[in-house]
Amino acid sequence: MTKALVVHPGPHFSVADVHNGLLKGLRQCGVDAHEYNLHDRLNFYSEAHLPDGDGYRRAFSEEAAIRMAVKGLEQTLYEWWPDIVVIVSGFFIPPEMWAVLARRPHHVVLWCTESPYEDDRQMQPARYADTVILNDPLNTDWFRTENERTFSLPHSYDPDVHHADATARTTDFGFIGTGFASRIEFFEQVAWPTSDVVLGGNWAQLDNDSPLLPFLMHADRAECVDNADTAAFYRRCKASVNLYRRETSEHGRADGWAMGPREVELAATGTFFLRNPRGEGNDLLPMLPTFTEPGEFADLLGWWLAHDAEREAAAERARLAVADRTFRNTAARLLSLLEGHRPVIR
Repeated sequence: MTKALVVHPGPHFSVADVHNGLLKGLRQCGVDAHEYNLHDRLNFYSEAHLPDGDGYRRAFSEEAAIRMAVKGLEQTLYEWWPDIVVIVSGFFIPPEMWAVLARRPHHVVLWCTESPYEDDRQMQPARYADTVILNDPLNTDWFRTENERTFSLPHSYDPDVHHADATARTTDFGFIGTGFASRIEFFEQVAWPTSDVVLGGNWAQLDNDSPLLPFLMHADRAECVDNADTAAFYRRCKASVNLYRRETSEHGRADGWAMGPREVELAATGTFFLRNPRGEGNDLLPMLPTFTEPGEFADLLGWWLAHDAEREAAAERARLAVADRTFRNTAARLLSLLEGHRPVIR
């Protein structure tokens, strides 16, 4: 049986959902897949304290905590000796660990989750991997200058989490995601056609006088919402939105081609949503309306909220359009890409 180690990206939200989905999908494909719990180790070493006089001090600096959390990966690798090592995101993996991996006969997969926003950062470890997976194909040729085995696979969903049901849709509009400055600016300009608006996720950047503050579903503006809770919340919403962030790393890009994870998950839950136009979404989800500016968004939202039958029919067509984008199918595609390829020992 093929053995795979899937390395947790670190954060407990967002990209953690990709990790959890891939781990589950590989197991569904018959792989003996285990998790390296980098998130738990990061928490442990970051929160460890030592006595210091009458008080306590942190046992490790931020850099030392990261290195200690990753160090256990070596022990896990060489006690269990997996055939495949899938590193999701990889932003917490230091250069020396990439070098260790490159000198061993595991097939190392770097699963990039932030394309094209942070492709410059994701490019740095790409040369050490045997296979690179991008969530957006926009910069595939650029990555292949460092690693010719670069491919793109679309975002996926977990049918056990992201599914439609007969739950009554009692909330007019809901959105859960990070409150980037570009999203705050956009939403603050919206003349909302309904007062039943709910926002969730990390909205720590909201000012105290923001008109969006009353819409927050939690008192702690920096609180992140679990993916399963997010899916359950969306099943209660009549409408939502996919609004792409504009923030990038220094040399990243905001104008991607691929749909984001929110679009796939919203569609899978049977939730109607408005969307920013993008190539893949335009091809796969033409039944869902697009917008580019706040006034257009408000007008569209008002119309679709007033037309239940049309809204529900569009949402059902979108659900069917993404039905095959499960993590099991994605894991099967990954295994097909790896089949017969021997890792390069550098």
